[in-house]
Amino acid sequence: MKLVIAIIKPFKLDEVREALTEIGVAGMTVTEVKGFGRQKGQTEIYRGAEYSTNMVPKIKLEIVCDTALAPRVVETIQVSANTGAIGDGKIFVLDVGQAVRIRTGETDQTAL
Repeated sequence: MKLVIAIIKPFKLDEVREALTEIGVAGMTVTEVKGFGRQKGQTEIYRGAEYSTNMVPKIKLEIVCDTALAPRVVETIQVSANTGAIGDGKIFVLDVGQAVRIRTGETDQTAL
């Protein structure tokens, strides 16, 4: 099993979710996060005053899937979240040692 973690722009969430559903992803965890990379924050205007923010709002997706499905998940996120601009995000893939469904006690692939 693999854990795919993606950091994407907030307005791309619906497009990414729909694309992942089409390839068979059954669930995901979505978290609103803030951070910065090469963007180095952004400039905003609030009540007529311009100010700089150090942290940029992003969406963090966490998807646990079968090892065989992970490359398609990564490709789908990459294609659907891409705007061609700096700040499109990052994708990380990690190994998952065990998964347990709390309600039934099912483990690993059946728990997904």
